[in-house]
Amino acid sequence: MIVLGVETSCDETSVALVGPKGPILEKTALQEDVHSLFGGVVPELASREHQRLLGPLCRALLSQSGVSPKDLGAVAVARGPGLLGSLLVGMGLAKGLCLSTGAPLVGVNHLHAHLLAAGIDRDIAYPALGLLVSGGHTQIWRMESDLEFTLLGRTLDDAAGEAFDKTAKTLNLPYPGGRYIDLLGQGVAPDHALYPRPHLDDPGLDFSFSGLKTAVAEHVRKNPGLRAANIPTPGEPFDPGLAGTETRVACASLNWAVADTLRIKLTRAARLHGPFISLVVAGGVAANSRVRDMAAELADRLRLDLRLPPLVLCSDNGTMIAHMGRKLALAGFFHGLSVDAIPRGKKIPWDYIALA
Repeated sequence: MIVLGVETSCDETSVALVGPKGPILEKTALQEDVHSLFGGVVPELASREHQRLLGPLCRALLSQSGVSPKDLGAVAVARGPGLLGSLLVGMGLAKGLCLSTGAPLVGVNHLHAHLLAAGIDRDIAYPALGLLVSGGHTQIWRMESDLEFTLLGRTLDDAAGEAFDKTAKTLNLPYPGGRYIDLLGQGVAPDHALYPRPHLDDPGLDFSFSGLKTAVAEHVRKNPGLRAANIPTPGEPFDPGLAGTETRVACASLNWAVADTLRIKLTRAARLHGPFISLVVAGGVAANSRVRDMAAELADRLRLDLRLPPLVLCSDNGTMIAHMGRKLALAGFFHGLSVDAIPRGKKIPWDYIALA
């Protein structure tokens, strides 16, 4: 079965094909140039860009892959959570394809698809302890199988990726800023006392990164020399060595504070909700080098198999939607054309029509 995946939950427009042997081809367009002017994603602009880009991307995907619309066994689409206007654009294309080709529709939970992206190259051993960490979400999951997820902990306010992006903006670095914080912090010893590791006094598994954001902003306010004199041009080569030592220490310390907070909560989750066979870390912040190193060290200490997505599959992408959509379709789970998009903040129901 060949499945087409459509991802438009935020500001990446992405379509991909996945078949019996894995990913076939992906086409993705980024909107960084549009949103960098505002220092963050503007929902109305994001949905307009999806509308402009999605049709041509889909046509190019089918043309270059040699796959005909009549060859599709199903069309999978991210139904949420995300920006409602953006989700509706992807949902509209997916429903149109299903209506014209007769292919069944599969609505995919964007968060679960991120976690399963870690198993595209190599199967995930279950039960798995899952960490989803991105610009919009920081969550801990117990994964019983490819289709069974139990939420154990979540962010109560800002996500870890939000802390990275807002810090980058404070330091006069381009949007999205997480990659620049990571680059500046590499090869530099962090100051473990510079920033707090937030919400650790709570014995549970929830997160809160708003206080960390405030601590970083206050540190930069007291030390204005940390800010870059000129904002680097997005997409162009970036030399971390051009930044001052204190700026690089500030970035390394933030990387460490976030990664160590995640480590402590994951260790607690393993103790409270184990046993687990593997550790899965996914989402945009899973591309952060300090977070990846933390995950490798923790998995080794807890004797868990580590599953990390390839760097290209950490951010939002159509391949992960097609991958999970194919698993759902093979299990006999589909949606009717009346299925709704679910915006961020609302629970995504398990409302599939079981045909198997």
